[in-house]
Amino acid sequence: MTLTSTPTQSPAPTPTSQAPRITAGRLPTWVPWALLGASALLSLLIFGILAVADGSGINIAGVLVVTALAYLVLITIVSSMIEGRRKAVDRLVTGVVSTAFAIAMVPLISLGVTAITNGVAGLSAAFFTESMRNVVGEGGGALHAIIGTVLVTLAAAIISIPIGLFTAIYLVEYGAGKRLAQGITFLVDVMTGIPSIVAGLFAYALFALFLGPGIRLGIMGAIALSVLMIPVVVRSSEEMLRLVPNELREAAYALGVPKWLTIVKVVLPTSIAGITTGIMLSIARVIGETAPLLITAGFTTSMNYNLFEGRMMTLPVFTYTQFINQGIPAEAYINRAWAAALVLIALVMALNILARLIARIFAPKFGR
Repeated sequence: MTLTSTPTQSPAPTPTSQAPRITAGRLPTWVPWALLGASALLSLLIFGILAVADGSGINIAGVLVVTALAYLVLITIVSSMIEGRRKAVDRLVTGVVSTAFAIAMVPLISLGVTAITNGVAGLSAAFFTESMRNVVGEGGGALHAIIGTVLVTLAAAIISIPIGLFTAIYLVEYGAGKRLAQGITFLVDVMTGIPSIVAGLFAYALFALFLGPGIRLGIMGAIALSVLMIPVVVRSSEEMLRLVPNELREAAYALGVPKWLTIVKVVLPTSIAGITTGIMLSIARVIGETAPLLITAGFTTSMNYNLFEGRMMTLPVFTYTQFINQGIPAEAYINRAWAAALVLIALVMALNILARLIARIFAPKFGR
């Protein structure tokens, strides 16, 4: 009797990968964008009808707000039906965070566009090469204000950076658990929140005791700005120093390296990138201050390269005086004010770019 073997069946071909369907438990990538577009169309339709009824234009801000709210509601409902409650909550939180980011970017973009649009009209070669001495109406420039800003801010940085950095080193490396360190930390916290006008009054009162009332000097403005800079430098440097692993310090101590040399050769190079960023942020914090400089450095229309003699103009004060004391034609004064504001913003941006470059150059290299 012969046995006949049945032919073996070949395995069924595996199905090719297909695009995710709406019933597969996961929303396709196009669905959130489609819901956002539908929300925008619905919002435009609603505000378009209201605009036609009132005879006015479409409220753009209202359209954006209703679009965001409608999208959050729709994406939550659709995601909960298809993907489940957990994924729906995740998409809702993601939408809220994205909306908050967009809202935060609106004033920043608006400020940049407004400053560029209005400031370009006042920029010229004369603006960077001339002062306002004997200039009435059109013409003149802000060279004296630019030089004053650079000198006053540089002097404030020279005063603040060593004091702030050494204070941070003491708090982290030497003052752990000591009452003096706790008192310094409390005072730094208080100084962080003082109004800038108080710093100006302090500098003015300090110099008025020795030189008499009515004195105005560039160095007084530097002292006032340094009062505002020091707590920022201390706080930022302290946080960066605390991020240095203790293992690095212990390894240096195990090799017999003194504590001060460990700080110089190990701790500071490891944290130099963050310290530099904090210092640049402190400079950007004070470079636009107006109130303390009005009290201490005053304002003038002439060039002044000496911090210890006479009044000194700065860009924030120049912007303020040009806008407040408008002459004829008023457009020339407004253009100079906007141009000075644009230059000040450019200086702050340059400082931030410089901070990033320094942080990248001096950051410790962790390579084999």
